Amino acid sequence: MEIRFIYIGFFFLLSANAMAQQNHSISLDESKKAALEYSRAIQNSELGIQSAEAGKKGAAANYLPSVSATGIGLYNFKDFISAMPPLLTEGVNNAYFAGATATEVLYAGGKIRTANELAALQISVNKIRAKQSRDSVLLQTENKYWTLMKLQEQHKTLNANETYLDGILKQQEDLLTSGLIARNDLLKVKVQRSKLLLEKSKLNNGRKVAILDFCFFIGIPFDSLLVMRDRLDTTRIPAIDALAPDLDLTANNDYQLLQKSLESEQLQTKMTRANYLPSVSLGFSAGQVGSINNSLGSTFMPIAFGVVNIPISDWWGTGKQKLKQRNISEKIAGNRFKDGEDQLKVGILKSWYDLEDAQKQIRVAKENYGQAAENLVVTRDNYSSGLSSISDLLDAQAQLQQAESEQITAYGDFFNKTASYRSITGKLLN
Repeated sequence: MEIRFIYIGFFFLLSANAMAQQNHSISLDESKKAALEYSRAIQNSELGIQSAEAGKKGAAANYLPSVSATGIGLYNFKDFISAMPPLLTEGVNNAYFAGATATEVLYAGGKIRTANELAALQISVNKIRAKQSRDSVLLQTENKYWTLMKLQEQHKTLNANETYLDGILKQQEDLLTSGLIARNDLLKVKVQRSKLLLEKSKLNNGRKVAILDFCFFIGIPFDSLLVMRDRLDTTRIPAIDALAPDLDLTANNDYQLLQKSLESEQLQTKMTRANYLPSVSLGFSAGQVGSINNSLGSTFMPIAFGVVNIPISDWWGTGKQKLKQRNISEKIAGNRFKDGEDQLKVGILKSWYDLEDAQKQIRVAKENYGQAAENLVVTRDNYSSGLSSISDLLDAQAQLQQAESEQITAYGDFFNKTASYRSITGKLLN
């Protein structure tokens, strides 16, 4: 019975430890989700879309008739029209006018249609910028996550090496007590251990700052015990997603914005041209004119009208030069589009080669780590046999520590480069 209670208590202890670790850990997917929900940049992007949609509704209202109402009242302390019996028995010292006018534009050179196209274009631009903001948040989240992951794994490396040096230090103390070594050998181990402890302290402080920055960015409370739940699998070399760089810019946010910028210049040219085309509109106006409390009475005046406006002189004056300026601006935008397209392709190619180099760096780091581990084993055996000094053993230990740190850095850099390549090719969400 007592053994059973001990077993149950041990089970609950393990469960509590697991729950505590779960509360102090976060995965990459959870980090991304939290960052997307918290980001103020994304919130502003959504507000930008709402503003653009309101602008489009405002532009669409130009298709509707324009209606206005006018009211005018006049009062004079003396009659401004004297009595004229029998036609006007009393003088007139007041007058009023109330009227309404409705105007419908039948044709404005395509200006209304172009304005609606520009408003729709602005919505598209804001949606692209919103996606750009999301991609930026996701990319920064991945970068910060893998940076913390590297620090976390390097912390484990330093702990393991501290344990290893503690073992050597204990051995040296026993040998010194037995009079088998000089005190100088013990001091060498202590110096090496002090260097490691200082490096560990710096790493811990840097890790706390990185955790604080990470928590602020994804919008969670600061937790100094926070650990990254994902793991760097150093047993294999990670593969690159594709076999060749993807130079298709269709999904690239910057490329889409370049396209929209060119479309905007073309629509601005159409809008300028529309200013110098004839415009036709029809309207109806109705008004009531009269005087209050006198014999003048009132008169109802309905009027229908049509307006045709032809800006003749603008075709060889200011209008002609403005159209010329707009055509030049459109050509400049086309050249910028081509330059931007080329630069984006160069950026994709560079990102691809950076990713390839990161994968090669993993191979080199793994090879160096394997050699350093083997060298430590051989040196430890030689030291035990009296063929190597304590300095040789400490050097081998330091080389293994450095090699393991470089291997961790290589893996973390690879995942950061992968995120960057996915971002520039528009596949980060995948």
